[in-house]
Amino acid sequence: MLTSLTLQNFALINHHELSLYDGFNVITGETGAGKSLLLDALSLCIGGRADTSMVRHGKDNADIYAQFEFVLPATKNRSTTAKDSANNNTEPSANSNDKGTVALIQDWFERHEREFDGEILIRRQLSSNGRSKAWLNGVPVSLTELKELGAMLVNIHSQHAQQALLKPAFVVQWLDNIAGLQPLAAQTEHAYRAYQKLKRQAEEVAAKEAHRNDRIELLNSQLADISPLLAVDYEQVEAEHDELSNLEALMLEASHAVQLLDNDSDDPDAMDLLGKAIRLCDNQSDVSPTFSQASESLHLAQQHVSEAAALLTDYAEQQLPDPERLEELNALISLGHRLSRKHGLPASNLVQEAQIWQQELDGLVNQPSSEVLEAQIQDAWAEFKHLALTLDTARQQVAPSIGEKLVAQLQPLALPNARCEFVFTPKDESHYNAQGAHDIELMFSANVGMPMQPLYKIASGGELSRMALVMQVLLATHQTLDGQSAHSQNQHSDFSEPMLVFDEVDVGISGGTAQVVGELLRQLGSRRQLLAITHQAQVAAQAHQHILVQKHHDTKEGQTTSQIDIISHDAQVDELARMSGGVNITEITREHARSLLADVSSE
Repeated sequence: MLTSLTLQNFALINHHELSLYDGFNVITGETGAGKSLLLDALSLCIGGRADTSMVRHGKDNADIYAQFEFVLPATKNRSTTAKDSANNNTEPSANSNDKGTVALIQDWFERHEREFDGEILIRRQLSSNGRSKAWLNGVPVSLTELKELGAMLVNIHSQHAQQALLKPAFVVQWLDNIAGLQPLAAQTEHAYRAYQKLKRQAEEVAAKEAHRNDRIELLNSQLADISPLLAVDYEQVEAEHDELSNLEALMLEASHAVQLLDNDSDDPDAMDLLGKAIRLCDNQSDVSPTFSQASESLHLAQQHVSEAAALLTDYAEQQLPDPERLEELNALISLGHRLSRKHGLPASNLVQEAQIWQQELDGLVNQPSSEVLEAQIQDAWAEFKHLALTLDTARQQVAPSIGEKLVAQLQPLALPNARCEFVFTPKDESHYNAQGAHDIELMFSANVGMPMQPLYKIASGGELSRMALVMQVLLATHQTLDGQSAHSQNQHSDFSEPMLVFDEVDVGISGGTAQVVGELLRQLGSRRQLLAITHQAQVAAQAHQHILVQKHHDTKEGQTTSQIDIISHDAQVDELARMSGGVNITEITREHARSLLADVSSE
């Protein structure tokens, strides 16, 4: 349960720490006083969207703290540690609704490798520059994580819920929630999405199939053309071709070089000249060591010249290239030039391009054919259809009892002749969708002798408001068909369940009807922590704790602030009197307020 809510520099609030208790907590105040600020702050703490206007004018940051406390089970046997759970990517099972909220919260903390001792402190900070930060028990937390956790802590039912009643999808979802059919509904929707995905894939394949065969033929042709180059190293082929093509001229040049280095003719060559220089230096070696050193260098030069002459002689006297090999190389070079021009790539890069072609070809060849996809579509449709019909059958079985529960709750709300019925109209198979095989409408009649019609056609604003309240209360208590709580098989209080928040749910209700609504909320608050905004004195009188929000204008400082107080009996009498009689509080309105409180005390 929520034990405290602290606001600092938040909109019209400088600083305030509000303590909350179990039971029915009501918020009242004049229009514009700032009643909704508390709900806005709470919404932010469970991952709601931030707005810079929420930061008090002239301040850099606004901070909101929400403290929750839960009683942990005395012993909790678990097969995995938090670390193991995270490593195994453990997710809530489809029947997570069978677990209590504390168990779900513990599971969440384990999956995120965080410690949980029963206390949760959420801090949300808004900056005037538009940035937002959040912390969970002092450790940063993402808004996505905060929304996941927040859904287990607080259920907010907005004042716009009655508009949702006009949407058939809302009624179907509500029916599934009340009847415990969410897992089957989720399976059905998943099967429908899978079927639709296969249908789209088949349409894409059919559109591409005409071009697919042409593309496969082209790729095969290109790969066949380039296949001779795939078996060789083209750069080595180019080098070998260049050498063999010029070999005869190179052999002649080598022969000329040999003649200059060492020949058998009378023409002087390098070896002869080096020999003469060596003899001259040797003759003078006794005179100067320079000649001796020069002689050694010349001997080395003579050795190198001899080795070079031998290499060139071997090259000049080698066999001419094999004409067939040269022809083979010429063919490869010609192919490389042709393909290079054709594809606009250097011949040496065609091998990499061929790998891309092969990958594309493999993808096209392995792509499911329209025949294979058609078989998969038929299987997917059969699975979806079975689930959709099973789901609708289950809905039809529980709908009468749920309709009776709606009527039982509506009749005390000044609708003694109310009748409700869920009508199932079979769809043509071509119109089956993720919601099932039937159109489902909530039919309603408030008057004797008037036929039931779709709720959106005949219900007045007040009737819609009361229907929204009843549906929210039934959903909030998770009542099963035998009238017991889905989380607890008794009617004792369970303040470990999510806090319920009703935002002006009693709009359009007054008088004796408001009295019944208040009693309904008090009854709900006896089992669950409840926070509600109301404009009705009869509703506010039923609260276990009364929170008053008032606006104050400081003309000296030029500031407007909202003041939040938990009021006791005397102040509560004045507030209820104001709510009943307007600005001018009289002894008559006070007496009426006292009687409202006395009626509650006597229960």
